[in-house]
Amino acid sequence: MASAHGTTGTTGATGIVCPYCGWPDGAEPFQLVSRHSSAAGSTVWTRCGCGSLQVRVVDGHGAHVVTRGRPPAGIPSARACGARG
Repeated sequence: MASAHGTTGTTGATGIVCPYCGWPDGAEPFQLVSRHSSAAGSTVWTRCGCGSLQVRVVDGHGAHVVTRGRPPAGIPSARACGARG
């Protein structure tokens, strides 16, 4: 995860998908919004391909989404744009 405005790599296959667009949580694309160190590892704010803001915890077991918001109104979902869930 190189910059606060670029995309980031795969976080691992979790089998969990975004409830709004069906895109796998462990797959690209998602945009890195910010990263913060924590006692357990780091907290990473990302944006899913559908625009849903997500909070990911990255620790010794990998990265996983702990909470997510709804996509912004008026933005087509990744599923509508051809994403596979």
